[in-house]
Amino acid sequence: NLRAIDLIRNVYRENGIWGFYKGISASYVGVSETIVHFVIYEQIKAQLQLIQIRQNRSLDDTGLYSFASYVISAACSKTFATTLCYPHEVVRTRLREEGTKYRTFMQTLKTVYYEESLAGLYRGLLTHLIRQIPNTAIMMSTYELVIAFLSSTSVMPTSSSSSSSVEITTLQTKKVLVNHVDLEANAVNESEL
Repeated sequence: NLRAIDLIRNVYRENGIWGFYKGISASYVGVSETIVHFVIYEQIKAQLQLIQIRQNRSLDDTGLYSFASYVISAACSKTFATTLCYPHEVVRTRLREEGTKYRTFMQTLKTVYYEESLAGLYRGLLTHLIRQIPNTAIMMSTYELVIAFLSSTSVMPTSSSSSSSVEITTLQTKKVLVNHVDLEANAVNESEL
């Protein structure tokens, strides 16, 4: 039976201190997927909310737009971000293989591409997406529900003649009228009542 201390000694004996950090550069590149995911998620979510406002759809009592819109935003953004950044996952996995020809992130990326073509950099993507998309959709939707619950903010379209006006009411009974929604810049001008 191998103990943890035996494994630590073995890694140190074979690779030195750097053996404990093998594959870490690929993990740093993996942060890009999270960045892409959140940027796209927020953009899709904002566009879906603006569509709902423009259609004067009634919102539920919690002030949430539509649970489905959060699920759709999360699923679409995660699919795009994962597909774009998946080669890093392949490289990271290859770098962690013991006793292989892979040494650095860029060297591994080039080796996989030249030996296995672009398909090699996307091997296992479908399985990864099947696991990640539902997980992310549930996580982001739950996050939005918790944020809405904790902030206790209700956003309701006003009954005024202007169809682009929205009234925001919080539990502190403060009302704000949003007079103009600029779809191009996603900018909102507010004036307090």
